[in-house]
Amino acid sequence: MKYITFALAKGRLAKDAMKMLKEIGITCEEMEDPSTRKLIFVNEELKMKFFLAKASDVPTYVEYGAADIGIVGRDTILEEGRKLYEVLDLGIGKCRMCVCGPAEAADLLNHHQLIRVATKYPVIAKDYFYKQKQQTVEIIKLNGSVELAPIVGLSEVIVDIVETGTTLKENGLQVLEEVCQLSAKVVVNQVSMKMESERIGQIIDSLKKVVRS
Repeated sequence: MKYITFALAKGRLAKDAMKMLKEIGITCEEMEDPSTRKLIFVNEELKMKFFLAKASDVPTYVEYGAADIGIVGRDTILEEGRKLYEVLDLGIGKCRMCVCGPAEAADLLNHHQLIRVATKYPVIAKDYFYKQKQQTVEIIKLNGSVELAPIVGLSEVIVDIVETGTTLKENGLQVLEEVCQLSAKVVVNQVSMKMESERIGQIIDSLKKVVRS
């Protein structure tokens, strides 16, 4: 029997995902050892493998078949634009992608002025401003704390993930527009879905019951 391989986004999401998998009888004791240096974790009895990856790499592993199933945030799926099946919303890791900035920047958005937008998510930002708002903007890609950009004058607004909004408030910024709702998703390799449809289908169906409960 072929192994079913899971790619999990590192951090809290991986831990929450493993809790949900545990509820449907999918466990991996090797992953529970905090001192382990292993990269691949195996459950021989279930014929399943697991590995942790940087969130932005999970869709790549899934598209190219290095993983059959991936669990990652919708923000990453939208940003990476990989060819894969998005099969289930797990309802965990809920947050929002928003346009944020100082209160006075709202006028610039309403009047469709040419502005600079700083973000870690240039694909999502471009799609929102160009396709949904039909507003021409200059998008500046950043890797660190994007909240800094409007404060130092690099951009008028930012596009970023908002959970509580506390960091925004502390820096004199606020949510100006919501781009989309986000949460963790299960994605599946297109070939794996055909070749291992029964086993993968059972996993998805079982997870659906956990999500609904």
